[in-house]
Amino acid sequence: MSNIKILLKNKKAFFNYEISETLECGMSLVGTEVKSLRAGKFSFGDSYVRIRNKELFLIGLHISTYDFGNINNHEPVTDRKLLANRQEIKKLRRKVEEKGFSLVPIKIYSKNNLIKLEIGLGRGKKLHDKRNTIRERDQKRDAQRQIKQDY
Repeated sequence: MSNIKILLKNKKAFFNYEISETLECGMSLVGTEVKSLRAGKFSFGDSYVRIRNKELFLIGLHISTYDFGNINNHEPVTDRKLLANRQEIKKLRRKVEEKGFSLVPIKIYSKNNLIKLEIGLGRGKKLHDKRNTIRERDQKRDAQRQIKQDY
């Protein structure tokens, strides 16, 4: 059984995009980046995924420098290569180019002591879709409150 520990979920991704498909990728990182990720010192911000030269790159992810790192500490914001199967990258490229989808990071997690990133193929939501999402979330919250009060 795999040991999965979710480090952070990108809540903005589900609010701004309608995610239709997901893909698990590995990340090419240096040691101090891994230690900072495990300590939870990172943020998605406005990060996104690009396909360049038949490779996936994560752009805009901020990983703070490791506190106990030496002179060889990493840069906080840099393009990080994602590790995925060549066929999966081709399939994603076709969908992004043809149908106007975007690649967004959904969550970063540790799986069997390896850092993994789940990316999603999403289409941007319109303003009225975002309002519907907010309305549904508020209705769920009110229903939960009412159930809690009843018991």
